[in-house]
Amino acid sequence: MHEATFRLERAGPYAAATAATDTAVDLWCNDHCDMLHVRGGDLEAMGDRIDEVAGVQERLVHEGELVVVTGSCLVEHEDTIEPTLRRHNCLLMAPIRYADGAKFCRVVALDPANLTAVFHELTGQFSVDVVSKRELDAVGHDVPLLLLADSLPTLSARQRESLRTAAEMGYYEIPRETTTAEVGEALGVSRRTLEGHLRRAENKLVAGFLEVLSL
Repeated sequence: MHEATFRLERAGPYAAATAATDTAVDLWCNDHCDMLHVRGGDLEAMGDRIDEVAGVQERLVHEGELVVVTGSCLVEHEDTIEPTLRRHNCLLMAPIRYADGAKFCRVVALDPANLTAVFHELTGQFSVDVVSKRELDAVGHDVPLLLLADSLPTLSARQRESLRTAAEMGYYEIPRETTTAEVGEALGVSRRTLEGHLRRAENKLVAGFLEVLSL
């Protein structure tokens, strides 16, 4: 099996509600309604936004997280990628994630050519990036598919850009091939600002990996 994660810009009201925030929303579709798990940002405002879009049957808030059961299904309120997946014999892996103004979809196919076909068709509807692509060699019977990916945190656009640029410029090589000042200059920000983005990104990533290792 082969898996790709697609990032879709301008992909519906939930994606738009996460723009310029640290809010992340995971959605499980149940045909007649959806369950959403929200963390970060203004939970009350996000809950109200969900209510405006799909209605709310139940809303639970606990320790900085929000769980909502909607009154209607996502397919009634935004263009979904399921028809494209059916045409190319691909599977959508739950949950769908909304963060940083975009929609993230994990898609599995038996033939990698089908993932390529899905990508090309989606570019006619959305601005699409491939976040990751890999072959799934094996899945343990007692380990959920994509457990590691699910446990990784959502980085902001600034954090992703800073981390990616630092890595590309050799900041994480041993010995280091660049400095934070040079990386910051490449991105047009100060050394202090760049280091702040890197520390926040690294803190999120380390916390995510430690959560996986503790399972």
